[in-house]
Amino acid sequence: MWGMSSPSAPPSAASPENCGLRVLWDERLTAYDFGPGHPMNPVRVELTMALARDLGVLDRPNVDVRAFDAADDALLRLVHDEDYLAAVRQAGTTGLAQPRHGLGTADNPVFLNMHDASALVVGASVAGARAVWEGEAAHAANISGGLHHAMPGTASGFCVYNDAAVAIRWLLEQGAERVAYVDVDVHHGDGVQAVFYDDPRVLTVSLHETPRTLFPGTGFPNETGGKGAEGTAVNVALPPGTGDAAWLRAFDAVVPQVLRAFRPQVLVTQHGADVHALDPLAHLTLSVDGQRAAYAALHRLAHEVAGGRWLVTGGGGYELVQVVPRAWTHLLAEAAGAPIDPEAATPDEWRAFVRGRTDEIAPRRMTDGTARVDVRTWESGYDPANPVDQAVLATRRAVFPELGLDPLDV
Repeated sequence: MWGMSSPSAPPSAASPENCGLRVLWDERLTAYDFGPGHPMNPVRVELTMALARDLGVLDRPNVDVRAFDAADDALLRLVHDEDYLAAVRQAGTTGLAQPRHGLGTADNPVFLNMHDASALVVGASVAGARAVWEGEAAHAANISGGLHHAMPGTASGFCVYNDAAVAIRWLLEQGAERVAYVDVDVHHGDGVQAVFYDDPRVLTVSLHETPRTLFPGTGFPNETGGKGAEGTAVNVALPPGTGDAAWLRAFDAVVPQVLRAFRPQVLVTQHGADVHALDPLAHLTLSVDGQRAAYAALHRLAHEVAGGRWLVTGGGGYELVQVVPRAWTHLLAEAAGAPIDPEAATPDEWRAFVRGRTDEIAPRRMTDGTARVDVRTWESGYDPANPVDQAVLATRRAVFPELGLDPLDV
């Protein structure tokens, strides 16, 4: 099975085989709901937590499921403008659109109590950051988070407040000197990149479908960081149709190298499940198994480069039954140090719950049938005729020299 080399140290509290996970969860998180017919239906989070619970992931002795407080205005102002906070509150109270702030569009419809629901998502990610930074848990997870498109003064792409950016800014406020953010959503992590584009303390890495064919139209390789922060924005723009082996090859060719060069104290990751072949909004073709391999690689890297300090968020993902619950349950299990056998059956009680909740037939196994992903890693050589290799080399040439790396070095 594909994977990068693991640290050679024996299992310990700071190794993937034995680490504590804090899961930030509150049923009220499902109130982040843009309404009937919107792609971002909170049932995907509800089904994920039910599957993780029924498979025993949340009952492990090293897993701590905790409630948390919603983000207050002081936290939100670490990233968001005061007038934007007021606009979100007003829209969620009156139901009136705020076009100047991106509220009331088809992507971002206004809904009742929008501010409260959005602040709760941010609160979960900040609580996870706090647990990791203060040593209460090696890892923390907020699968309702990953709202990476929100900008300081506008909603965008189903995202009202940018929980990942607020959590990173909170870490910097506590004295963190280097934080890395890796985004594997099919869409470019534009909001997080924009917030930290001029900040050399934050490395943002995004692997996504090329902006030539997909929202938000940013994330080209030449976006490498602002003045004084050159080399701290890394973008791998992949062609439509990229599947497991090619995506993992691109990951292997870029992500470990830039993380090792940057040496973050904390790793924050966003895990949009919309890279899957069944996702209705995009055009990559990964399987649940390919996504699971990426989770394992990021887990190992968290221990290798960040002392195990790892904050995990969800993100996009709009195949609500067949994809998201299995993908994110694998993510939680990986973060708990207890990966689920991909051949495992989904529990009968969960499939019955899915049928009653959505009137759909749930998948019967935790795999898409491609549990072994064979990857030709970058060390095997570059193919100049391959569109994925072209994308990878464009990124390496744009950003590697800024980090003291040779773009042609394998």
